[in-house]
Amino acid sequence: MSQPPEVSRGPVVTPMRVVIALCLVAPFVAMLWVGSYAKTDPAFIGIPFFYWYQMAWVLISTALTMIAYKLWQRDQRARRGGGAK
Repeated sequence: MSQPPEVSRGPVVTPMRVVIALCLVAPFVAMLWVGSYAKTDPAFIGIPFFYWYQMAWVLISTALTMIAYKLWQRDQRARRGGGAK
């Protein structure tokens, strides 16, 4: 008898993967929404808002990318059956 064909599972959307996607998309949305930061006030130590807002997002983006990477590693271990941290 012939065996039934294997069903290949496509990409699985899990809550963790949604969080990963949000972590990676948030900086793009923040930088592309120029109207939210195209102003000079409030100034921070003499630096207009426009500039320090963008520099803050450099640090925030780094943190969000690190979080996304760690969550991705955890997701891959769970999918392989590694379980433990």
